[in-house]
Amino acid sequence: MMKITKEFRFEAAHNLINYEGKCKNLHGHTYKLLVTLDYPVQENGLAFDFCELERIVRERIIRRLDHSYLNDLLSQSSAEYLAIWIWENLKELPLFEIKIFETPFSSVTYRGEEQHLFPKVLKEKDSL
Repeated sequence: MMKITKEFRFEAAHNLINYEGKCKNLHGHTYKLLVTLDYPVQENGLAFDFCELERIVRERIIRRLDHSYLNDLLSQSSAEYLAIWIWENLKELPLFEIKIFETPFSSVTYRGEEQHLFPKVLKEKDSL
């Protein structure tokens, strides 16, 4: 099995709810997203086509998140909940992990372990 990773960036604003630190105020990030797949090498010598991975992630994730207000989508706009939301929207892929950087030095890594939290992640009015 090979680990195939593609990197993406998007801009988004948010503020944390029920939080007393400075991130309770409206602010934005240039997020870096790493999507890693776990896939066997095929007969043609490739595991998973990078172009196909890019097309899927841009269509399902980046198009919805870039220059958005994350609080309109998530019940809590934390990087943790964002990682779960991204995983759920890409779960048809052979995912290994999702890694999100809010800053160059702060990231969250998710490997699908907390899927039971997904109903709490979405705002009530939203669905996939």
